[in-house]
Amino acid sequence: MAENAVRIDGTTLRLPGGVQVRFQRTLRLPETGTHQLPPGLGDFPIRRVEDHPHTAPERMRARGGVMLPVYLREAMWLHFGGSTEPAALQVGVGRVCAVSGEPWSGTLTRRPQNYVVLPRQPWLDGINSGKGTVRQFVAVPLGLGATVEGQVTGEEVFGGVQLQSFPLNAERLALWREEGRPRTARERNTGPVGGYGDTGPVPMPPSFTGAPLPRAPGGGPMAPGAAYPMAAPGAAPRAGAPAAPPRAFAAMGLGVGGSMRQEVYQDTWPRGSWAEQPAGRIFVHLVTPPEWRRITGEAPPPSPVDRAAYTRAGLPWFEYYNDDQAVAHDLDPSDALGAVKPVGDWLGDDLDPWQPPAPGQVKRLGDAPGRPVQDGDW
Repeated sequence: MAENAVRIDGTTLRLPGGVQVRFQRTLRLPETGTHQLPPGLGDFPIRRVEDHPHTAPERMRARGGVMLPVYLREAMWLHFGGSTEPAALQVGVGRVCAVSGEPWSGTLTRRPQNYVVLPRQPWLDGINSGKGTVRQFVAVPLGLGATVEGQVTGEEVFGGVQLQSFPLNAERLALWREEGRPRTARERNTGPVGGYGDTGPVPMPPSFTGAPLPRAPGGGPMAPGAAYPMAAPGAAPRAGAPAAPPRAFAAMGLGVGGSMRQEVYQDTWPRGSWAEQPAGRIFVHLVTPPEWRRITGEAPPPSPVDRAAYTRAGLPWFEYYNDDQAVAHDLDPSDALGAVKPVGDWLGDDLDPWQPPAPGQVKRLGDAPGRPVQDGDW
């Protein structure tokens, strides 16, 4: 079993060095104002591109990696709970760094910082565009100019999400392991299936087919198949299905939506602590639900629950408070990312009416892997 392989474990991406990443469906925020953290509504399903050689477009096959289905204007956040050892994780949106706004790089930089530090950073809901705030990740098609990639670089070539992990270097990692450095309460609060809050799973309104996943150590992920049918990892296309004819591929990327209160933490490890070369990397393709069905033969997830139904059901939102300011400092916002405009500027007004949560709905927070995923040329 290769040590530098990226693997899928259920709906979790496991990168070398103990890094775990899950992509969470969530409520889309209004593009005006600053909001609390929205809940998790279950994991996106993930499939290896190489398992669908006859139906995945050539461009996807060339870049390798994995794919997940998203609806137009659907929001997501990245959950890092369960990451077992310190790591620096780069997060790209169309090969633009979601932390610094700089072009994708194979090396780490501190000025500006182009990575998040795990497990200190429990999640990332959007691009680092404000002091103490981020702007929500929202899916949009390539070609409109609405993606972060399009607005920062002036062109839309890649789309998707890119991840690259750097562990501590051998000397620093040996010292960390020898010291048996105790986890802080904050780190323990981002356990293997954890996230916002500690309320455990809560019921959704009847119109929604899945159960939301609070950001909590005790709240487990949706059972496979609860919200969407999932084939066994590595499943082949349907027997007898002919190869799909060449056709235009509706590639998706990430633009931005509403602003929320969330910090992107500054690296406090001594300089020179991280390995010089990445331990693993992965390209995450975002595909439309029709493309997902065509490529995998599986039914896509149901459309996202609307905000009014969620709020009427009295279900929780979250406000994260961190009093460990001696250790955790918020990064300054990126000028390039701060200038990114929301997707509503391209797609028009949001037709999903906003219904603010009641005060009692806002929860204040205290402080075996499968086969390797094939990388490609990107």
